[in-house]
Amino acid sequence: MRIGFDAKRAFNNRTGLGNYSRFVLNALRTFAPTHTYTAYTPKIKSGLFDEFPTSLIRTPASSNALYGAWWRSYGVVSDVQRDNIQLFHGLSNELPQGLGNIKSVVTIHDLIFLRYPHLYPAIDRFFYQRKFKKACAEADCIVAVSEQTKRDIVDFYGTSPDKIKVIYQDCHDVFHANNSISASSYNEVQQKYNLTRPFVLCVGTIETRKNQGQLVKAFAEASLEGSELILVGGKTAYQAEIERYLTQHQLSTQVRIFNNVPFSDLPVLYRLARIFAYPSVFEGFGIPIVEALHSGVPVVAATGSCLEEAGGKGALYAAPDDVTELAAHLQRLWNDEPLRAQLVADGQTHLKQFSAPTIAAQLSALYEEVSKQ
Repeated sequence: MRIGFDAKRAFNNRTGLGNYSRFVLNALRTFAPTHTYTAYTPKIKSGLFDEFPTSLIRTPASSNALYGAWWRSYGVVSDVQRDNIQLFHGLSNELPQGLGNIKSVVTIHDLIFLRYPHLYPAIDRFFYQRKFKKACAEADCIVAVSEQTKRDIVDFYGTSPDKIKVIYQDCHDVFHANNSISASSYNEVQQKYNLTRPFVLCVGTIETRKNQGQLVKAFAEASLEGSELILVGGKTAYQAEIERYLTQHQLSTQVRIFNNVPFSDLPVLYRLARIFAYPSVFEGFGIPIVEALHSGVPVVAATGSCLEEAGGKGALYAAPDDVTELAAHLQRLWNDEPLRAQLVADGQTHLKQFSAPTIAAQLSALYEEVSKQ
């Protein structure tokens, strides 16, 4: 079957939707090679997805940004038709208009903008709602990245659950345990970030929804001997709030924040961590938890969305607004080596359902099913 993809994120975004898109395309090409895959993107950022064959990439005739945006939503259809694509998969919440008789699948990652509208500018909410809702209505099948996202699609859009298939994802294979890391890489990262004490790690944009402020309070309450907390993520206004709290409570030497950390440093940071903490209020899936489990790090995460799907028995869970419970979990894991080892082992078992061969087989079967509808 000839399958086309909206692959803008794969070639232009370093995190989130980009990671998902690259994972899907690599998994399918490796483990479901009977199909022909073509990636459509309005532009290509060098160094991001260079391993994908250029012969399988389609871009618009003009490099003008406005033309590229129009092409992705409308003009791409003529290219898709010319390439005799039989099924088109929108990997990041939307589909082009006018696909006609071409079968379509769309992946919906989350509807957080509807659950927490105050976290998004009004103009973003307007376009997200327009694109997401229309894609859900027009697609022959919807892929939800978690059961939580499936429930949200049903609740917010009234979509039949029969139209939605939950298919998980894995993280980049650089985090996998079989990916060896040299001693020099460990030394380089330890020196670069001055990592001289055992630490709790949290990776994610420093923003209100990620809830790092509550983690800081829980870390202080836990009083973990000889420890520090490392927050890694993109900077937003919320970071200033955390920094004020650190100053007011004399925590600046125990809690450090690193922005603009290169992706290549993350695998080492994960493996050096004693605990990974991810107390996010709400997520569509929670890929950093999967990265931590692959890295052999026990996890403390939040209840209330999909994080229990991501972590399974490889994590302990606390309500995102319960600082005392979160602190108790941190303290317990910090001091209980057998428990840490058990969570790591349980996490490895849990991860099997996220493997690239499993996901590729599920997507390939879905494509076949949709093509026969």
